[in-house]
Formats: sequence, structure tokens, C-alpha cells
Amino acid sequence: MPESMLRIGIAGAGHFGRYHALKVAASSRAKLSGIFDPDQERAKTVGWEAGAEALDFAALLDASDAVIIAAPAKAHYELATRALHAGKHVLVEKPIAATLAQADEMAAVATERGLVLQVGHLERFSGAYRAMAGRIGAPLYIEATRMAPFKPRGTDVSVILDLMIHDLDLVLALIDSEIESVDAVGAPVASPHEDISNARLRFRNGAVATITASRISPRTERRMRIFAQDSYIAADFAARTLTVIARAPGGGALPPGQQPVAGVAGFGIEDVAWAEHDSLAAEHAAFVASVLDGAPVLVDAAVGRRALAAALAVGESMRASRTQMTASGLIRAG
Repeated sequence: MPESMLRIGIAGAGHFGRYHALKVAASSRAKLSGIFDPDQERAKTVGWEAGAEALDFAALLDASDAVIIAAPAKAHYELATRALHAGKHVLVEKPIAATLAQADEMAAVATERGLVLQVGHLERFSGAYRAMAGRIGAPLYIEATRMAPFKPRGTDVSVILDLMIHDLDLVLALIDSEIESVDAVGAPVASPHEDISNARLRFRNGAVATITASRISPRTERRMRIFAQDSYIAADFAARTLTVIARAPGGGALPPGQQPVAGVAGFGIEDVAWAEHDSLAAEHAAFVASVLDGAPVLVDAAVGRRALAAALAVGESMRASRTQMTASGLIRAG
């Protein structure tokens, strides 16, 4: 094996762990060193498909330079800290951990041992984020909607940590300010945890974001609207399109590709499409580059912790709202 090849093991052979395994197996800079899962038959099945052996976790660590943690969220801390203490670089799926204390400990161990700790906020590597980030100034207001049909997978956590955390992370990446307050509502419907949630976040710089997430919708919908002082973006993630309305730079002529907005002098409108993009491959490439080349960690523990803190704040506000509404008789107890 060439020295530039990184031996990566996969911890978790579920739905997304399988995708990780196949992506590593296809990499030109990484070698799949093994699969671990408490369900040994599942690990063997994914291992057979990806061309790697099913191993227990200790053996996986021995066989690997780095580990991707794609297990259920409640296992992230235990598996990641074991890997870090063993001197292995870690890519851990979102959320980084269950608590902020756990996230802090993971970050401290990685820093102390000089290891890469990357968090799997996949949207940071998406064509959508790349298209939006360079076309908007300081946002004043963001509205995000993420709806999906019900699937038993992922219901070990609330919809906040399952789906909403993606948009929370994007909002935090676009708004460069600390969260000042959170007001949220939500409820469990088809699982023991909340399946629908709406949150309103107010930031110290005055910006506001409203985020809605549901995993009991009859159809998939992913949209985001961003309002700034001199621009507006509407993103349709499913169609991979942006509608951009912006003021002409310096009050001059509109840039090429923009058409005048009827009745609004000095503003142009443009429809932009982004190409199909393998976000998971890009995420893996960034992880490998950080380990082998010393490239900056694009989605580090601090990013993961900030998203987790926001998600926990939404959950706390949502539970407080449910308690108040139950006491008022607006919703049933339970």
C-alpha cells in the first residue's frame, strides 16, 4: 500500500455507514480497513459489499489510521473518544456528541494528541452551500424548511438532531453572530421523540432565522430563503436552483446574466443552477487531506459543538413550550 494511502475503518454498518464504507472503498487515497457493528451479520454484509472484513472495535482500531463513526448518535462519544485515545484520527457523524461536555472532551483529546477531529455536517460540502455562500452579504433574515416522509431510521433522536441540525449548521455558517434567544415548538407524532419542530432564533447582531423541520411529511421538501439589505436568495435544494435578486454594484450596470427587476430600479434577478455534486466524496476528501496533507479541518469540533449547542437550545425551548401548552390545555399530556 502506498504511504499516501490512509487506512480508514468504519464504526457503524447502518444505512449511512454503508455509504461511508463504499465511498472509502472507492477512494484513491484511502483503504477500507474494516467494518465494526454490534450486529455482526450486518457488518459482514456491508463488509462483503465494500470489500473489507467485519471486525470488533479493538481490532478495527488496530487495523486503522483513522475511523469514521457512523453509529447511532448516543454512541458517538464513546466510540470517538476510544479512537482518539488510541491515536486515531476521527470523522464523526453529526451530532458530534449528546452533550456539550462530551463534545468539549473529544475536542480536548484531539488537540492534546494532535489528531484530526472532523464532524460530518455534510451540507458544508454541498453544491448548495457553495452556491449560496458567495452570493449573499450579511443576512438579516433566513427562513429554512426541511420536510421528509417518516422512516424508522434516525428516530433514536428528535427531528432536531436528525434533520433540523443540518439547517441550524447552515444558518450558523451564514450568520456570523452568537445566538441571543430561541423560541421553539414541536411534538412527537410517530416516534418517542419530537418528529416536528419550528424554531425562531434571534442573534446578537439583530439577524433572525426561522427553521422548520418535519419527518412526517407526505413529501420531501428542502428550501431556504435568505434576505440581506441589498440581496435576496431563494434556494430549492431538490431542484438544485437559486433565484438571486441583488442591487447592481455601486448603483451601476447590472452584471452579466442578471435581468432588471420590474418596478425596482437598480436591482437584477438571476436564476442559477448548481451541478450534481458528490458531497460525501468531498467530505471524505477533506478529511483525508487534513490527515495526510495537514490541510485545515473545514468542519472541526468547534463547528460541531456550535451546531449541537443550537440544537440543544431548540430542544430545551421546545420542551418548555410543550409544558406550558399542556398546562394550558392546548395539547394533551404525554
